[in-house]
Amino acid sequence: MNLKKALENVKILDLSRQFPGPLCTMILADFGADVLRIEDRRFINDLSAWAVMRNKRHMTLNIKTPMGKKVFFKLLESADVVVEGFRPGATARMGIAYEDLKKVKPDIVYCSLSGYGQTGPYSGMVGHDLNYISTVGIMGLCGEHDRKPVIPPVQIADIGGGLNAAIGILVALFHRERTGRGQYIDVALADAALGFMTLPLMQYSETGVAPERGKMPLVGMFPFYRVYETKDGKFITIGAVEPRFWKTFCKTIECENLENDQFCTGERNVEVDTELKEIFLQKTRDEWFDLLKNIDVCVGRVLAVDEMMEDPQIKHRRMIVEIEVQDGKKRPMQGIVAKLSETPGDIFSAPASFGQHTDDVLKQLGFSEEDIKKCYEDGVC
Repeated sequence: MNLKKALENVKILDLSRQFPGPLCTMILADFGADVLRIEDRRFINDLSAWAVMRNKRHMTLNIKTPMGKKVFFKLLESADVVVEGFRPGATARMGIAYEDLKKVKPDIVYCSLSGYGQTGPYSGMVGHDLNYISTVGIMGLCGEHDRKPVIPPVQIADIGGGLNAAIGILVALFHRERTGRGQYIDVALADAALGFMTLPLMQYSETGVAPERGKMPLVGMFPFYRVYETKDGKFITIGAVEPRFWKTFCKTIECENLENDQFCTGERNVEVDTELKEIFLQKTRDEWFDLLKNIDVCVGRVLAVDEMMEDPQIKHRRMIVEIEVQDGKKRPMQGIVAKLSETPGDIFSAPASFGQHTDDVLKQLGFSEEDIKKCYEDGVC
């Protein structure tokens, strides 16, 4: 069944250089947006093997040159969205800031992604995910008590920033559909990371005491929410937060004596932890999972990446798909998260190679072969 794509005819110019921008536009491209990624050949950032580059076209363009700026403004004529990831102030110096673009295209939706946002004392600072999650308090809560913070293995601020940018763009497009007016979107990766701090902030607001690393309910402080080693040296997770789930868990492992110890502290917490550790060492990870998965006990296997890719639930939801990339090889990539019934997303093209569509785009804009050749010679493309 050939269903209409939700974002069909939405044209996006993606000028962002780092991961959050391409992630944002990948999500939109998956649902039909026509995304043209534009990069300066002098700053090659080849992500052609990455999932975030799928379903897009790619061209090289030096917007700092007069001809490059001319090409960009010609592309702008049919664009709906511009996404950029330069340091605050850079687009103004280049003459392509929101204020510049809305003069010629008032309905443009313009999204800026930066580390700390366009305003504030940190706005000019460089940074990466580790710095952003440190600033907003996440890093200080990662790890065990009395040990140094542990760096998360995934990029929290980057991913959160990309997701919030995509949401902001969709909201702005919805507003434009109703009013005909475009608008500016300022997304800071640090702000996005702070959005994940809901529980710590709630705990602080209720108690007036700042949460400490390793001393929060959902970081292993209590036995109902912990990681346990199993007989085969692997690990199982128990997340029986609700009392009824905890009671079911205790009954299943024949430890009804622990039913009142869900929130135990002090010496009793150590005793319960020791008892449960000994119990979990009696079976393998998969044996425990098979025993607990269908009886209202919140359980999960700790899987390595290769194991995750073979997990039956992951396969059923098509959350890992194989895409043939430019070198002809098939690479695994994450699938589409939101499963829409009427306008589902689709992965219809492999990540483009660097500059792959430059000639095609210039030809569509009316440039001759001679013009295109000169663009390359002059360092415009």
